[in-house]
Amino acid sequence: MWSCVAVLVVAAGLVGVVLWQNSYDMDERRVSIRHGGHTLNGVLTTPKDGRKHHGLVVYVHGDGPLDATHDDGYKPIWEANANAGYASLSWDKPGVAAAPGDWLDQSMDDRADEAAAAITWARTRPDIDGDRIGLWGASQAGWVLPKIASKTSVSFVIAVSPAINWLRQGRYNLLAELRADGASAARTQAEIAKSDTTRRLLERHATFEEYVKAMGGGTDGMTADRWGFISKNYTADATQDLHALRGIPVLLALAGHDINVDTADTERVYRNVLDAGGALTVKRYPDATHSLLKRSIEQSDLNTTLTALFSPRSLFADRFLEDQPRFLKDLGRGSNATP
Repeated sequence: MWSCVAVLVVAAGLVGVVLWQNSYDMDERRVSIRHGGHTLNGVLTTPKDGRKHHGLVVYVHGDGPLDATHDDGYKPIWEANANAGYASLSWDKPGVAAAPGDWLDQSMDDRADEAAAAITWARTRPDIDGDRIGLWGASQAGWVLPKIASKTSVSFVIAVSPAINWLRQGRYNLLAELRADGASAARTQAEIAKSDTTRRLLERHATFEEYVKAMGGGTDGMTADRWGFISKNYTADATQDLHALRGIPVLLALAGHDINVDTADTERVYRNVLDAGGALTVKRYPDATHSLLKRSIEQSDLNTTLTALFSPRSLFADRFLEDQPRFLKDLGRGSNATP
């Protein structure tokens, strides 16, 4: 009996720790935003600081079927924003968590229009300071963020592991994964040939059926909807669009172990386009992966799960959660120059 009691006490204690660690110092509510004849199902978090008006960070997802909270992964970042006096806004991608539509039907311009509509909605709210609304976006959002800035005014941008060129990124990712796997020269050549075939198919606007035939009847995880999404967006390149961010404070966060995005290429392009205005801040995280999680944690699914349960703020690379609120606080002081 006492053994059972001890187990129950320990279990209750663990549950308590999980609940405590996954409670965040901010107010959170569901919101609905009308756009293009349908509704965006969103989450708005606000600081518990007693102020009537707050700046706002609008979140732009990376690739994949993501819900508003990124499976709660955004919440430690939202809490950091709240500590800096900023609200956060995000929404389910179309077709995710019962939201209408299908995110695979979207182009990067569609995604930018969606975010611009959310900003217009936010500016109607009495609790949001319309002059202090900026963007946060990761990975694929690198093609969306500057498009948003060309459609509506934004006060700042936080770009996390952003991509520059779709095709260059794809080749970089392919080769990086092959190196990580220790692939043989023969396998590497075969994968490159397959990638080149895919590019040629995209360039001549091939159908999904033609893709499957060219791949010898296999799909390698590709679906017809995904092929349509890639066909619509594979020419994406942020280089020219980045000019819309000139003069706007930009925080560029880059990981030291990013096998998805060529961070050297990203930094080079951002500096070439934005450095002249003196508004670019670059932060590097040597121990981080593409998602800005600690590499030592992300390498193990078990470690990731346990850390998410018992210490979610520890998932992120050292200084990542501190640097973003510092950047937001510095906006009002005019001290966000490149280090």
